[in-house]
Amino acid sequence: MEDAAAPNLPEMSVSELSGLLKRTVEDRFALVRVRGELSGVKRHSSGHLYFALKDADAVLDGVAWRNVAGRLKFRPEDGLEVIATGRLTTYPGRSKYQILAESLEPAGAGALMALLEERKRKLAAEGLFAAERKRPLPFLPQVIGVVTSPTGAVIRDILHRLADRFPRPVLVWPVAVQGEGAADQVARAIRGFNAIAPGGAIPRPDLLIVARGGGSLEDLWAFNEEVVVRAAAESAIPLISAVGHETDTTLIDFASDRRAPTPTAAAEMAVPVRADLLDRVEELGGRARMATRRLLVEHDTRLSGLARGLRHPRSLIEAGEQRLDDLAERLPRALRGLIADRRRQLAEVSGGLRPHVLTGELRQKAERLAQVSERLAPAARRLFERAERQLATPAQLLESLSYHRVLSRGYAVVRRAGKLETAAAALHPGDALEIEFADGRVGAVAAGDPPRRRRKTDLPPPEQGTLI
Repeated sequence: MEDAAAPNLPEMSVSELSGLLKRTVEDRFALVRVRGELSGVKRHSSGHLYFALKDADAVLDGVAWRNVAGRLKFRPEDGLEVIATGRLTTYPGRSKYQILAESLEPAGAGALMALLEERKRKLAAEGLFAAERKRPLPFLPQVIGVVTSPTGAVIRDILHRLADRFPRPVLVWPVAVQGEGAADQVARAIRGFNAIAPGGAIPRPDLLIVARGGGSLEDLWAFNEEVVVRAAAESAIPLISAVGHETDTTLIDFASDRRAPTPTAAAEMAVPVRADLLDRVEELGGRARMATRRLLVEHDTRLSGLARGLRHPRSLIEAGEQRLDDLAERLPRALRGLIADRRRQLAEVSGGLRPHVLTGELRQKAERLAQVSERLAPAARRLFERAERQLATPAQLLESLSYHRVLSRGYAVVRRAGKLETAAAALHPGDALEIEFADGRVGAVAAGDPPRRRRKTDLPPPEQGTLI
């Protein structure tokens, strides 16, 4: 019966069946809202966003075309619960159905807050929010860099506030502050300012301000992205975050060196009030002048008090002047007396220097020299004779101790190979010998058997004792 009915069914190709399914699904589910957890989020180089929505029992593939993905106010991530609005369709190439999302939004603020808290804990564990990483702001920066949208009211508020307080050169790095790609642009701007070389054609900022006006959590989500937080933490230039209103908090606030409740407040943190500085300088200058005057008056009073206890300088030199006058009067008389005394001494000495006195003295010395010369020759001879006698006695003693005296009495010295031999037992037949007599040396050869050395066993036994 089944075989009879089968030929009555119309035949369709695979493409025809796939097209029929596609039209049926799209007509039946032309607009749906699906809630689920994102999984397998992937952004293609074309800009399209591919993902999957899942719950505990099922998985639904999804696609957000480039124009939709670019309008998202947050960055889709795995694990984030969202609500996708769009239409269902099929993909004949893989025989599967999927949702073409016209919009994606977090499933309530709770989902985004949960993701935010999780990311905050992760970055804090890496030390990006540590207080010791934060740098002090410069008191008066020469150049200020601002990262914000060039068309919003934020940049105008910052410039006006800076002009009111203390005008400074400002470099603006234009970026998108929400939507697709905003986080990457902000991170590139922070790193770009840090990459400017000091002393170049473009001045390097001394301070950075990252600013944006208020908005919802989704509007500010770009400043919660990791890429922005890490760029702020790595910045070598001190950074002020001014994102949203006073009640808004983003993760860049924790990584920055200072958080401002508003962009206008960031400008107030960046520079002091010029008029206040001038007033303060004038005030300090006046205080310095008054302090200097008081110090001079005090020193003058003290000097006057000390001067009253001192004698007048004239009184210190009056006695010296009088003594000098007295000495000046006595000096000529003293010089004349000294000259007269030296003349008398010279006359007394010169009296002993007459020629006949010197001639007599020389004659006496000549006679004394002749007498000494006559006595010198005999004394020298006696001295040499005594020295010869003293030297002869040790020489005779050394001669008496020489072995040559022994040789003259009939003894001889035997040497072998230049060494002195004193025992016959040390010689062997055929040894070449040298024998020294008193009148010379002769050679000889040892002959016969050498005397046998006496061994301990040849010695007679000790006398035996007695038992009685």
